[in-house]
Amino acid sequence: MTALLDPTAPRVRYATVPTPPGPFTVVVGADGNGRDVVLASGWTAELDDLWPVIHRALRPGGADEDPRLPVLSAVEAFVTGDVTAIDDVPVAQRSGPFLEEAWQVLRTVPAGRPDTYAAFAARCGRPAAVRAAANACARNAAALFVPCHRVLGSDGGLGGFRWGTPVKRWLLDHEAEHAAVPA
Repeated sequence: MTALLDPTAPRVRYATVPTPPGPFTVVVGADGNGRDVVLASGWTAELDDLWPVIHRALRPGGADEDPRLPVLSAVEAFVTGDVTAIDDVPVAQRSGPFLEEAWQVLRTVPAGRPDTYAAFAARCGRPAAVRAAANACARNAAALFVPCHRVLGSDGGLGGFRWGTPVKRWLLDHEAEHAAVPA
């Protein structure tokens, strides 16, 4: 999940697209092979809402709007019902070892089958670290692509979500409607 960015790439690109729960913005950098990698994303039309959540080591000098970002096809496919379209989109986030591993584990929570924070902590190999698991969700910069919205409170409640619980509710309902049901 954590791709290395090309240090010679002085700027990143971003785009905002409409989605049913509201405008969705994605910020993309390039890895060492020139491939796009998501640095941050969320339900906002303001780049300034995303810039601070990008780790300083991944934040180049500026950003250029690019409405033709290839990653937008995965967002569009997700919105139209292919809830697995986001699964293989490369993402780069930096932090300590637990958070980086937890973000990778979040990508294994299947659409339509959310975890509780306790189950997510266990999935991370640390069943007693429920607060740390919740913190990993809260500090996730790449919403949708690292699906922290798929983690719920132990009582089944929505818990928090940086982009608001109405967005989280829409995502969970959308995934429940379109996810493949296991046999």
